[in-house]
Amino acid sequence: MAVWNQSTPEENKEKSPVSPAPPAQPTPILTPKEGAPKNRGESIFGAGVTIEGKIEGDADVRIAGKFKGEIQVKGDLNIEKGAHLTAKITAANVTIGGELEGNVVASAQVKLLESGQLLGDLKANSLIVAAGSRMRGHVEFGWNPSDVAKFVNGQARENERNRSGG
Repeated sequence: MAVWNQSTPEENKEKSPVSPAPPAQPTPILTPKEGAPKNRGESIFGAGVTIEGKIEGDADVRIAGKFKGEIQVKGDLNIEKGAHLTAKITAANVTIGGELEGNVVASAQVKLLESGQLLGDLKANSLIVAAGSRMRGHVEFGWNPSDVAKFVNGQARENERNRSGG
């Protein structure tokens, strides 16, 4: 006799065997950017976000909204098309696709995209400027990362002027 919701051994023989569920598809793994440490993440601030303050860290940062303040990251900074920043920036690589008012110091590379606009000084190891981009300010590039570190946001240049009396 079978208890409710249990089948008898004879009923089990009559049922066709149930095939196991197919194995789950593996989740695709996103590969990190070339040269980026594997454990470095990316913080994203979307188009509807407005932030005022200071951003610091080792990770990459992508901004599509509005930001006012200071950004100091050891990773990459991407300013998306449509973003509006008023900031003092220090990062490894900086890509400018939106509008930035402020000084930029990059230990590696700055890319000024076609949609990018920079009002401020720039110092980097290398600079890529796309046709159609706009910039107004002082530019220095071709410096190795250790030289760039000495000139964080033009401070060394100001100190040099003060020492020389000009």
